[in-house]
Amino acid sequence: MKKKLVGGLILSLIFASCKSEKMEKINTAPIAEKQPQKLEKHGDIRVDDYFWMRLSDAQKNASEKDTQTQKVYDYLNAENSYFESVMGYTKDFQGTLFEEMKGRIKEDDESVPYKKNGYYYITRYEKGQQYPIYARKKESLEAQEEIMFDVNKEAEGHDYFQLGGLSVSPNNKLAAFATDTVSRRQYFIRVKNLETGEIYADKIENTTGGAVWANDNKTFFYTKKDPVTLRSAQIFKHVLGTDAKEDVLVFEEKDETFSAFVTKTKSRKYLVIGSYSTVSTEYQVLEADNPDGTFRVIQPRERDLEYDIAHYNDHFYIKTNKDGATNFKLMKTPENKTTKENWEDVIPHREDTLLEDFSIFKNYLVLEERNNGLFKIRIKRWDGKEDYYLPFEEETYSAGVYANPDFDTEVIRYSYNSMTTPSSVVDFNMKDQSKEIKKEQEVLGGKFDKNNYTSKRIWVTARDGKKVALSIVHRKDTKIDENTPVLQYAYGSYGYTISDGFSTTRLSLLDRGFIFALAHIRGSQYLGREWYDDGKMLHKKNTFNDFIDCSKYLIDNGYTSPKHLYAMGGSAGGLLMGAIVNMNPELYNGIIAAVPFVDVISTMIDDSIPLTTGEYDEWGNPNDKEYYDYIKSYSPYDQVVAKKYPNMLVTTGLHDSQVQYWEPAKWVAKLRDVKTDTNLLFLHTNMEAGHGGASGRFDALKETAREYTFLLALEEKLEK
Repeated sequence: MKKKLVGGLILSLIFASCKSEKMEKINTAPIAEKQPQKLEKHGDIRVDDYFWMRLSDAQKNASEKDTQTQKVYDYLNAENSYFESVMGYTKDFQGTLFEEMKGRIKEDDESVPYKKNGYYYITRYEKGQQYPIYARKKESLEAQEEIMFDVNKEAEGHDYFQLGGLSVSPNNKLAAFATDTVSRRQYFIRVKNLETGEIYADKIENTTGGAVWANDNKTFFYTKKDPVTLRSAQIFKHVLGTDAKEDVLVFEEKDETFSAFVTKTKSRKYLVIGSYSTVSTEYQVLEADNPDGTFRVIQPRERDLEYDIAHYNDHFYIKTNKDGATNFKLMKTPENKTTKENWEDVIPHREDTLLEDFSIFKNYLVLEERNNGLFKIRIKRWDGKEDYYLPFEEETYSAGVYANPDFDTEVIRYSYNSMTTPSSVVDFNMKDQSKEIKKEQEVLGGKFDKNNYTSKRIWVTARDGKKVALSIVHRKDTKIDENTPVLQYAYGSYGYTISDGFSTTRLSLLDRGFIFALAHIRGSQYLGREWYDDGKMLHKKNTFNDFIDCSKYLIDNGYTSPKHLYAMGGSAGGLLMGAIVNMNPELYNGIIAAVPFVDVISTMIDDSIPLTTGEYDEWGNPNDKEYYDYIKSYSPYDQVVAKKYPNMLVTTGLHDSQVQYWEPAKWVAKLRDVKTDTNLLFLHTNMEAGHGGASGRFDALKETAREYTFLLALEEKLEK
């Protein structure tokens, strides 16, 4: 294993004028061909030199590649080869890091069994295997195991394999399941007889993967995607033994800003079709005993009216923002009178508390809330005799309520972990308030001791006076000064909140002296719905400013310096990375941008690209000049200019359906053409995967090892 000089050697080679072999490799970075394409909107002309990199699915899937397709493949492969040539000296260390992270995982692991409709269901892994085994036991955990699916066998012969949408019929005899072998999230639905093992001839393509059974055990409903935009738009009904071409279209979502899905209430009484956009929802229900009936609307859609439903006894319970309930409230309405004028308050709106979700049991209502950024679980008896919160004592933590499919139970199952505490699965008795830890995450390898680590939450004052939470974790023996490496992470879009959770892979950085800092920036719902609203549309720049202000805080308060500060984000968090390196590149030594959404203006103008129309209420519709100008002002690809940028590793997947591969590919090509520094710039494309990366659990670890090695090389910490 090479000592720590290696990372420094690369960097010194870059700045030196020597003509060594490594220097020659650095100078052989792929230079993408320019084919200027004029793009005009609202009288504004943009020139995209790399528009030619965009391929259709048909071009990618063709048995023989046309000239353009081959040119794109050649470029992506050349970038991969460039990464391997420059970073090849780290190959052994990547392997060491992979084995280190793999060594912390209990390979022959299994989930805590949960009971549903008379069966205990278990997901388990066998040592050395990439994929899970789905099994069940009838009535008792002592019963003989029935293997439903061994995904390792199913995945044989595939570079990528994902099994999803596992749905067992009410009589427990059949299972609908879905497979994706491309990583475009376009699933085939099949049906397996769990008693005989027979796979039926029924096969439905281009679905979201989920199937919802009616109570007759022969009819199920599913969602199909638009083949071009991949919008979930149509709900079909399928009867076993019939040709999928004969399936009945029961609902089509024609509004291109909405998507649709189908599910079933926990009470099992109703089938539910949901339609949703960023700011509006609509639900329809049908008795599950009557699959040939007609769905009826709960409350017709209205702009800025959001609601979710659950069924209990003779009422629907509704989480909604009705009447200005920004942080949502809980209401109820009779089954036969469901429009909003009939809704009554159950849990009123609170200015300081976000109602994230709720679960209904026979005797209890369970509320998932967020107050001052911290997740809370509230237990309330229907008869009003008790109303209390579960106690969580750490300053930063992550908790979550499981699906809890059993309705008539006193026990709720939840998970808990923190930045220093591995995950636990807990069964809590809501009647006597006792708890049983069903499983604690094992961290193998013999080196982990939670007492060696510490975490805390810091409040950073942003430039407009808002307080932004910054959660940090590090080893207690880490020396904190201007030479301390810090990895700052965030997402900051779609109202998605990243909680302060535990990571076994992150230990590989912490044990090498890194601080990990998670910034709870605007665009999430960490501080309620307004925190989200203040980080989207025409307020999107608050997301970037918050992250930068957290970076400046870390530097100004002696946690690190620009020579040792790193930033990482993926997807919309990759957009964040693109924005901050345009705005304040001098703050960071290195950036990891995973599947980054960086060509925002071009993507949001093109409604043929998957997911575009449903995003208008997140980013704005650039067909409106006000939004066009605002998006263009921060769109990373459009804002690249001739200046110095940090060292950067950009990753993507050829089959990504959420952020098309050509966005990061074009971005890297443009950066390499105009940037004025000699810092490292890499594009790494997984040619077999999509947005989520590799499908196997060990292959995913190899991707993490590659990313961490990039950071550790820059820090000259490639020794164990």
